Amino acid sequence: MQNLDFNKNTPSAASSIAKAGIYLHIPFCKQACVYCNFHFSTSLKYKDELLAAMLQEIKMQRDYLNGAEIETIYLGGGTPSLLTADEINKIFDTIYQYYPVGTLKECTLEANPDDLNKRYLQSLRSTPVSRFSIGVQSFRDEDLTYMKRAHNASEADYAIKAAQDTGFTNLSIDLIYGIPGLSNADWKRALSTAAELGVQHFSAYALTVEDKTALSHAITAQKAAPVDAAQTATQFEILMDKAPELGYEHYEISNLALPGSYAVHNTNYWRGLSYLGIGPSAHSFNGTARRWNIAHNIQYTQSILEKGKLLYEEERLKPTEHLNEYIMTSLRTMWGLDLDKVATEWGGGYDQQIEKDIHIFQEKKWVTQTDRLLTLTNKGKLFADRIASELFVVD
Repeated sequence: MQNLDFNKNTPSAASSIAKAGIYLHIPFCKQACVYCNFHFSTSLKYKDELLAAMLQEIKMQRDYLNGAEIETIYLGGGTPSLLTADEINKIFDTIYQYYPVGTLKECTLEANPDDLNKRYLQSLRSTPVSRFSIGVQSFRDEDLTYMKRAHNASEADYAIKAAQDTGFTNLSIDLIYGIPGLSNADWKRALSTAAELGVQHFSAYALTVEDKTALSHAITAQKAAPVDAAQTATQFEILMDKAPELGYEHYEISNLALPGSYAVHNTNYWRGLSYLGIGPSAHSFNGTARRWNIAHNIQYTQSILEKGKLLYEEERLKPTEHLNEYIMTSLRTMWGLDLDKVATEWGGGYDQQIEKDIHIFQEKKWVTQTDRLLTLTNKGKLFADRIASELFVVD
């Protein structure tokens, strides 16, 4: 895995060819997790038709990235591990047919632990998949029951070991903190377990109560324990203290990795590289505009297969909006915000304005400055969104 330089938005000196990624949204799940507000369906009735539409969209969108070389592919969802190896290979065959794919740096499949049995894992050896992002969420059955996950703790442990035994050595897992009933000691054990299992990368998310989710309704109806903000903050601080002891670098606020094992696809998002999103609700970015497909399986499928038309909305970014996105994403990473980059790419004295506005956060010891790089301290990471928003440029 490469050691990526976040502040270089251009390809390496070895190549002048533009790079890009492809994201494929597989909108199916066995059951709904109470906290999830992503687009998905628990019915597989029209899976074949939807996959056919996605293959057609891959063809339809072949000019979107302007010939950029594909270096990462990410199958997310939903639950992509509900696809067979043959279905996954059809997706890749179509991508290879219509896009210039170089040597893939990373090809990730999101998977639920209960899908990763040895037979299925062995079948995936025939696909280009080289990395798993496994939705472990917790190593405690109590937490998994609270979140209505489809797997249990022993299945999570088995999935990781089975993937390793099958020859998949690049693994990431998701973990959630701030769950009611998850003690600080439990959270520390979860982090230690990830390290003991030899996981190279993990994403750690605070349990968030999104509007219109089952969790939101259950808490409102007093059928589920509410999330405690103080507990969540404390467990984030534990994460920042414990992860380095275990050898992980906190390279992005929600992402931690052993040195050199950063997620290439997601890091390229934060670097501002272009990417194409395929499937209902998938987002795309070509450097100047953002596009998002309709979040409706049937309408998405019928429009493509019956009318040859992709339903989407698009927003062209003004230069200041692009700058604000850079401020937000760069401050979340260990590479920080590069004032020289701001001056070069956006001009207008924006770098000087940011340097002036950041003083109040430097006084609070939330931000440090080394030469022209601004990075958040551990304390500052608790207020990352607030700091970024205060630095945003307003036309």
